[in-house]
Amino acid sequence: MLKLPLVLIACKVFQDFIEHFLPDGMLKQTIFMEYGLHRVPRNLKQALQEQIDSIKQPSLILLGYGLCGNGLNGIQSGKHTLLIPRVDDCIAVLLGSYQSYLKEFNSVPGTYYLSKGWLESGSNPLQEYREYVGKYGEERASWLMDQQYHNYKRVALVAHQQSDIEKYRPLAQEVAAYCARWDVRYQEILGSDRYVRRLAEVASSLDQADDEFVLVSPGGEVKQSMFIRLS
Repeated sequence: MLKLPLVLIACKVFQDFIEHFLPDGMLKQTIFMEYGLHRVPRNLKQALQEQIDSIKQPSLILLGYGLCGNGLNGIQSGKHTLLIPRVDDCIAVLLGSYQSYLKEFNSVPGTYYLSKGWLESGSNPLQEYREYVGKYGEERASWLMDQQYHNYKRVALVAHQQSDIEKYRPLAQEVAAYCARWDVRYQEILGSDRYVRRLAEVASSLDQADDEFVLVSPGGEVKQSMFIRLS
């Protein structure tokens, strides 16, 4: 079988450590997308589809995304093969595995995760509150936030390296201080590069793909059901 050229299309949250683990010369093309696209899933889907369709040569396209609010649902592979982490969002990748994510979820189900990408894109409860105040006034904004977040128990800053924890701690703590109105606690979680290392291995040899990945053949479509796990 002829080896396909490898193209990477990924969220910028993964830029530093994906580039670190993919060997020099392995990628024919690298595209990092803006963080903010995930805030509106239909915009993410449209932007990714346009990037996929713009690649002329049949390729193995590594998508550095999870399902991301169903933003990948319905994406067409076209002439390409798509390789995607089988996760809901970037948190499982940053933690190193879906199992690690599940462990955290079972430990504290009501967790709002903060990451480099979420913080840099301005996607967090404090920023939402400020936007609501501008639109609706303080009283209405507070009511809306209470409806969305009153069941949360923890705000967790997660990153795969300690330097990111330290860099983003002040902003994460500012968000957590606002969320204290719901009696949430603040925690920092140092993740793992395991998922990204596996991604690089599978991209080099697709026969190593397992249930941690979604593989979509040419002419196929990304479906939400591909990401659903029964256990």
